[in-house]
Amino acid sequence: MNLVKETGKNPGALLPVLLFFCSSLALLSVSRLVMALWQWQRVAAVDGFSRVMLNGVRMDLQIVGYVTLPLLLGTLLVPASRYGRLWSRFQTVWMVVWFGLFIYMECATPSFINYYDVRPNRLFIEYLDNPREVGLTLWADYKFQIMLSLLAVTLGSFLFYRLLRTTTAAVRPWGWKKRIILLPIVIVVVAIGARGSLDHRPANPGTAAFSSDHLVNDLAVSSAYSVLYALYSLRHEGDAGETYIARMSTDEINSRMHQMMRLPDAAFTDPTAPTMHRSQPERTCTRPMNLVIILEESLGAQYVASLGGEPYTPELEKLSRQGIWFDNLYATGTRSVRGIEAVVTGFLPTPGRSVVKLGLSQNNFFTLPELFRKQGYDTEFIYGGESQFDNMRGFFLNNGFNRVIDQKDYKNPVFRGTWGVSDEDLFNRADAELTAADKPLFALVFTSSNHPPHEYPAGRIKPIDGEKAKIANAVRYADYALGQFFDKARSSPYWENTIFLVVADHDDVLPGPDLVPVEHFHIPGLILGGSIAAQKISILASQVDLGPTVLSLMGVEVNDPMPGISLLDPPANYSGRAILQYGTIHALMRNNQVAVLQPDKPGTVFNYSNGHLRPNVEGNEELLRDAVATAFWPSLAYRTMAYHPDKGVLPHLVPSARGDGNKSLCTN
Repeated sequence: MNLVKETGKNPGALLPVLLFFCSSLALLSVSRLVMALWQWQRVAAVDGFSRVMLNGVRMDLQIVGYVTLPLLLGTLLVPASRYGRLWSRFQTVWMVVWFGLFIYMECATPSFINYYDVRPNRLFIEYLDNPREVGLTLWADYKFQIMLSLLAVTLGSFLFYRLLRTTTAAVRPWGWKKRIILLPIVIVVVAIGARGSLDHRPANPGTAAFSSDHLVNDLAVSSAYSVLYALYSLRHEGDAGETYIARMSTDEINSRMHQMMRLPDAAFTDPTAPTMHRSQPERTCTRPMNLVIILEESLGAQYVASLGGEPYTPELEKLSRQGIWFDNLYATGTRSVRGIEAVVTGFLPTPGRSVVKLGLSQNNFFTLPELFRKQGYDTEFIYGGESQFDNMRGFFLNNGFNRVIDQKDYKNPVFRGTWGVSDEDLFNRADAELTAADKPLFALVFTSSNHPPHEYPAGRIKPIDGEKAKIANAVRYADYALGQFFDKARSSPYWENTIFLVVADHDDVLPGPDLVPVEHFHIPGLILGGSIAAQKISILASQVDLGPTVLSLMGVEVNDPMPGISLLDPPANYSGRAILQYGTIHALMRNNQVAVLQPDKPGTVFNYSNGHLRPNVEGNEELLRDAVATAFWPSLAYRTMAYHPDKGVLPHLVPSARGDGNKSLCTN
């Protein structure tokens, strides 16, 4: 009790730190308030004022907490008698510089928003590569803003410095007893704030996202946080030019991508976006159709009997005979975010992070939901877990989804596990959303029951005993839930007017000695719906081909940058191909040959047979060059924002309310 009383009377060296902490939070909150009032029309349109302000405090606690943590450590650990004066000077400089940086970034924000409609982000950093040109341009166009910002930074930093000096002068150092007792308490409290969450994962920019207006979402994240997060993300971008020793000109990359897309030159519509092309559908539909993509967690071919695996998916096997079944389909990667990237955006994989997480793709990036939203569709991401995982929430809301449904939106779920509610709850919600829809709907439904630790509700399946059976039982339960959903969907009013794409995000485990475990990229894929006739497609295919395929089935004539190929009527003599990213290893498979690119090594060609890679002594230079093109093109398209053009159109879609019982009239 004496310690508490003494600490209350004498905050000691923590007082300046507390002053910096509170002043920074106040500064960022006031700036956010001004920004929200400035953009009031957009904030009010999504009823977002309170969420912008409250989410903003949460995100500010993160960045201010991180900046404050080293001050706390130094204050409580540095011996005041020996290094007190030196530490006090360093602490003062640290706080004044950061406070000035916060002011500067907020002052720079309005001009950046006016030009880019986002807070400062990755682009803000990239301009620093050309300081002379950028400096002259800014001075020519923004003299007043620059002078005002410099005045605000100078005045704000000076006033804070004076306040800091006055506060520091009144400080009396603590003894070691107080320091040692308070050290763990202070660190834990600030660390929790810096983490931004008590959930499984720390907060990230996606945590603050709540609307389909990317700017409103951005307002909740300070500009300093946005730029620093972009800097952090830079080291994960994995430019292929820095990863692989092969070299290829931009012209050759684009030329080979064109050749692999098997389209005539006249089909390509925009030289600034080399893969932008016009696609002609295989069918004509007289009214818009719902599209529901069901992304099955960790469902590799090893669990599907007809694909050479275990008999764990009888419901999927039954459904495979009722729709378009892809029995030679391969995932682009080994994580869910890669499956999302491939299926939702049609983008090829890179050696680094998926575009779902990268800065330049956080708004105005081509996605299927954005394409449909512009035509009046409702667009929803339906998930049973935490949607902020892997930045899904932020990426989706900023790139086409009107709404995100995650585990907090389920009332009285059948089952709630480590990764969220069960697949039953998920599919019940999907059915409810489809039933209630009063206009065409695009929905991404992402399952999670087959994710470790493989938890599911009891009484649905007869479990298999044994430790290894945990995965088998989870797969069988996920299959059971899928079957239940389609039994319900088939008797629903929306069945005839909906196309369902069921596809795995990736396989579960990837064992084996091969450089690339190709057999564990093999996944099931299925298209179902009232207008879909049963068919098996055995051509070698990639997840990136599914977007063009479903658009063709929906009768959509579209201008898009997706490099995939519709599998309904592939080009003559087309043997198919699969693009695989295994960590930093990139592979292109065609005709049972696999070209493999490894970091800092020459490319190698293998023969693939019986589930294994064997060296191809003859090689295949063309396949290797194509592999280089598919490895380099995503990085090139990302950096040049060639996947951003706002030119995708759906001229045949005229949104209309869907009356119960009305069928979508589609003809081949």
